[in-house]
Amino acid sequence: MAVTTFIQAIVDGTAEEMRRDESIFLFGEDVGVHGGVWGETRGLFHEFGSDRVIDTPISENLIAGLGVGSAMMGMRPIAMIQFADFISLAMDQITQHMAKMRYRSGGGWSCPVLIRTNSGGGVQAGLYHSQENTAWFCHTPGLKVVYPSTAYDAKGLLKAALRQEDPVILFEHKALYRSVKDDIPENDYIVPIGPAAIRREGEDVTLVVWGNMVRSALEASEMMEKEGVSVEVIDFRTLVPIDKETLINSLKKTGRVVIAHEENRTGGFGGELAAILAEEAFDYLDAPIHRVCAPDVPPIPFSIPMEKFHMPNAEKIAKVIRKTVEY
Repeated sequence: MAVTTFIQAIVDGTAEEMRRDESIFLFGEDVGVHGGVWGETRGLFHEFGSDRVIDTPISENLIAGLGVGSAMMGMRPIAMIQFADFISLAMDQITQHMAKMRYRSGGGWSCPVLIRTNSGGGVQAGLYHSQENTAWFCHTPGLKVVYPSTAYDAKGLLKAALRQEDPVILFEHKALYRSVKDDIPENDYIVPIGPAAIRREGEDVTLVVWGNMVRSALEASEMMEKEGVSVEVIDFRTLVPIDKETLINSLKKTGRVVIAHEENRTGGFGGELAAILAEEAFDYLDAPIHRVCAPDVPPIPFSIPMEKFHMPNAEKIAKVIRKTVEY
């Protein structure tokens, strides 16, 4: 076991998979000699060379299209989108081609592309480098969407994504890159795409989160424990496919659910989880389902006080938990 940061776990997992499978190659903006804007590909160019670690022009559409074409020709591409804010420039390739390839070909073609991108606020990066837009892709059949909160899961989910046949988008919250560390085993492992993780057992309310919100959720849970409220924290590390079983079983135990995420409230993925619970487990609800989200305004502010006002945090989550428990 070795204590490893989130970002190093991602780099290590990528290198291990590239050594294992020569069909895996990586490409994107500044991923080569520079090693990525965050250091998220550091060292890969020097080990694998310019044939397998490729600097591209500043064109997200090109990057995603290269992923589609190379995957159809038998390669295992890792397409790096430098910031999730700019992934909209690749939407046609991702949603119309990558996601639909298996369906449109009647199962004759697969498209095993791994898209890595970083997202999320809390690092004073302003409106074009802090956005959360996972719901765009959770809405698109044919894509798998993962969003780890730990270094262990980041490496394991990346490895799992590179060993299956469907396109996967791996969201990496930039605030986690160097602030989160785990004991990573030296032996090979994967984290299966699909199952959620229960990070804390509880009896009074279920708190559903993913990505950087897991840290805020655990902090809020500690606050509520001092007030005599037992919170179960579910890390929804795979957004699609949805782990309905873990979600519903937790509701059956607690009777109350709070969902927290950084995306805007309207159209956010939390609304889909709330709908599942209302449709499939309504009889177990003892209180309305509540959400803690970013407000429905376009940008994440650059100003530190305004960014903190904009984003969910432990105090905001705890406030909504109290409201839910007191209902």
